[in-house]
Amino acid sequence: MTAATGTGTGTAAGGMLSAWRRSPPLIWASLYFFCLLSGYYVLRPVREAMAASSDLQTVFPLPLIEWFAGHGIALQDFVLQFLFTCVFFIMLVLQPLYGALVSRYPRRVFLPVVYGFFIVTLLGFYVMFDTGVPGRGMAFFFWITVFNLFAVAVFWSFMADVFSNVEARAYYGYLGAAGTIGAFLGPIITSALVQRVGIANLMLVSAGFLLICLGCIWRLRLWAVAREQERELVSGETPMGGSVFDGLKLIVREPMLRWLALMVLFGVGVGTMLYNEQASIVRRLYTDPAASTAFFSRVDLAVNALTLIIQLGATRWLLSRYGIAPALLIPGVAIIIGFSILAASPLPLMVAMVQVMTRASEFSLAKPARETIYTRVDRQWRYKAGAAIDTVVYRGADLTFAWVHKGLSLFGSHIVFLGGLVVAGAMTVAALGLLREEKKLPGERPE
Repeated sequence: MTAATGTGTGTAAGGMLSAWRRSPPLIWASLYFFCLLSGYYVLRPVREAMAASSDLQTVFPLPLIEWFAGHGIALQDFVLQFLFTCVFFIMLVLQPLYGALVSRYPRRVFLPVVYGFFIVTLLGFYVMFDTGVPGRGMAFFFWITVFNLFAVAVFWSFMADVFSNVEARAYYGYLGAAGTIGAFLGPIITSALVQRVGIANLMLVSAGFLLICLGCIWRLRLWAVAREQERELVSGETPMGGSVFDGLKLIVREPMLRWLALMVLFGVGVGTMLYNEQASIVRRLYTDPAASTAFFSRVDLAVNALTLIIQLGATRWLLSRYGIAPALLIPGVAIIIGFSILAASPLPLMVAMVQVMTRASEFSLAKPARETIYTRVDRQWRYKAGAAIDTVVYRGADLTFAWVHKGLSLFGSHIVFLGGLVVAGAMTVAALGLLREEKKLPGERPE
């Protein structure tokens, strides 16, 4: 694998092509991330439409609806809170299972198993949506939320096996851009097909993208093995061993991981509060699932457009020249500005615009910056602690701030966004703590 030392000339796209020529594994990694996010974003608008649906029988199974009605609870007023609560407990169950998988089996086994599981379950959802099974919305919401976190967490952990820290700072912006292009394609496919072929057939489209991901994993594993041998690192071709709860133990024990977890916690909190407010607006404006699916696909397109511009124009430059500090702090500043505007004027269009800005800054700057840290630490940190942060901590934040939003929303949108300002400030403090701990990591040996 060649070192990523060139600064690149010409256009941003030209720089990406130049990076591909210098690093063959970057080509396969880019294809991997492109297909992964294409497959996810084909389905994300379906999730949003299910969560915003006014038809309870589409979302929930009939016995659950009857149970809530029998206890005098208006389920339609607690859709997102109920879904996020269930997802958190699902994560608590799945995290030890994932920990057991990565502890007991080598990389060549657990990576295909994770993606193979998602492919098989997609075929099951094809049947559910094709036959109109009641409660399919809830089941799909649970599945795609788990899929998004585990599949992406596994991807970034694997990339830290393939690339060094120097390469990560030079390449992760381009790698993220490849994923963003895939995230562009997904909503386009959904917008073009959903009203023609129906939601069920979108499951098969997504499964096809995940099959390509499996091929990329097989090819990239060869470079991961070569890098480990070259640098005399512990091989990922042997089981890591340890406890299934090692990830959570590491977060409790290690200061850097604690700050990283807090940053994710508050960052997700800001996004959840904004997402819930947007969902309540969509629920009022749209009653047809296909129409709301199309709306969310347009929002995703706007997010991905801004993300791609930043990734190609700024991410690599910031990480290579200044390190991770600007990439971690700029999103916090942007979110604080956005929530300040919303606290003064919470108009629906403004909510959508701040949603685009918030998600784009996370995907293009904060996420790549955090992931470069994992190239400098032990594999237990990235496969176990990193996965625990991206699953349990992430969904714990979803659960917590879904209910925080519910309470604050009783006092109006202005109070919701003032609360979001406090959370955004806490996220920025956590980023500063993470930067302080990151400086203590040992430097990487030269390429």
